[in-house]
Amino acid sequence: MTIDTGSAGWVPDSCTLPTAAQPMRVEEFDRFFADSVQRAVRADRTRLDLFIDAAAEAVGRDLAARETECCSFFTFSFEPTAGGSLMHIDVPATHIEVLDAVESRVGAVSR
Repeated sequence: MTIDTGSAGWVPDSCTLPTAAQPMRVEEFDRFFADSVQRAVRADRTRLDLFIDAAAEAVGRDLAARETECCSFFTFSFEPTAGGSLMHIDVPATHIEVLDAVESRVGAVSR
């Protein structure tokens, strides 16, 4: 598997979202990461945990639902925390490089 570096570095070749729509999705995630992520923790090789504002959970759930339609290897789950919500992003071991790229993107654009 390879990563399409033309789409902010984290869109896998296996993504079924039309190529023309990929930059818009990346922008949506960038905006979500920048506006809502308080901190990110790499829980293990196959999981990235994003601590997000509680008010942003609906946006996160919407993005997660749409992302799993085109990249079905992602698993997203949410749980409440004292300071907001926790968004878990899980991938199978065969897609760790995608999660690595997502983690890098979060670090590049989050507050």
